[in-house]
This record gives sequence, structure tokens and C-alpha cells, in this order.
Amino acid sequence: MSKQIMMVSLEDLVPADHIYRRFCDLWKFEGVQNQLKDIEKDNNYKGYGALRLFKCLLLQFLENLSDRELERYLQENNAGKWFCEFDLAEPTPNYTVFGRMRERLGTSRLSKMFNDLRDQLKAQGYMNEVFSFVDASQLISKASLWQERDKAIKEKYEKLNNEVLPKVAYDTH
Repeated sequence: MSKQIMMVSLEDLVPADHIYRRFCDLWKFEGVQNQLKDIEKDNNYKGYGALRLFKCLLLQFLENLSDRELERYLQENNAGKWFCEFDLAEPTPNYTVFGRMRERLGTSRLSKMFNDLRDQLKAQGYMNEVFSFVDASQLISKASLWQERDKAIKEKYEKLNNEVLPKVAYDTH
């Protein structure tokens, strides 16, 4: 089989009507950038930049991915690369970078940043506030669930389910 060389841009590989393009049209990231200024000064993120890593975390949330799944998603998904501002052939972050970024941001700041984007969608009429009351005593937080899924994968469990969760859970209550 012969190799074919073709000039292609990542911009051309992501369909014009892709949902990530829609989100980029709707969201303004200036508020997020302001909240990332102190982190950007650290310059401790292997040249990826704080905004790109925040977009990775946002994509992780939107697609419900673990850190390891996000690493692979960014390697294989052109729209994901485009959304997070990576070039087509540029190396994407290792899964450990996402956990360090989440820890550096902290849950309070990350929540505020996500809420800012949610509020932008609400202001443009794309979301309504819906209240749900749930007894959360037996619910597992999403933040620990990412770590627990990574631990289950590392320990070679096929699925994270009710039988496996007690073996890898950080919160035993």
C-alpha cells in the first residue's frame, strides 16, 4: 500500500455543525481566563497553557470521561483536539496532567468557572434553572468517581459497578 500525502487542517476535519463549534460560539472564555491568571503564571503545565487544560476538563465533564479516557479521546478525536485548541499532530496531555490541573484549580474555583459557562447559556436562553431535590447520602461524587474508575482500570477490573466499587472506593460510607 502506498502512502498518500495530503495537506489537511484540523479546522477542515471538524464539521461546521459540530456541537463543539456551537459551544465555542456561545461561550465567552474571558471570565475563565481571568480566573486562570495565577495558574498561568506557574507555567507548570508542560506548555499546554491553563486555558487549554481547563477546556480539557470541560470536555471531560461534557463527555463523562475519566482522566485516562480523556487522554485517549484527545489522541483520537479531531473535534476534541479542535475544542481544546490542539493542532492535528501536536501531542496531547498525559492523563496525570488533568488530575494535577484539577487539584491546582480546586473544586470551588472549578465549580465557579463551570457555573459561569452555565450562566452564559442561561442568559442566552439555552438553559432553564430546574430544581431537583435528592437524598444524596448514597451518591458518589463525580470528582472521586474519576479516581475510582482509574483505580479500577489499574487493578484490571472490567467495569466499575456495584460489586467493584467497594473495592476501589475512596469514600467507604
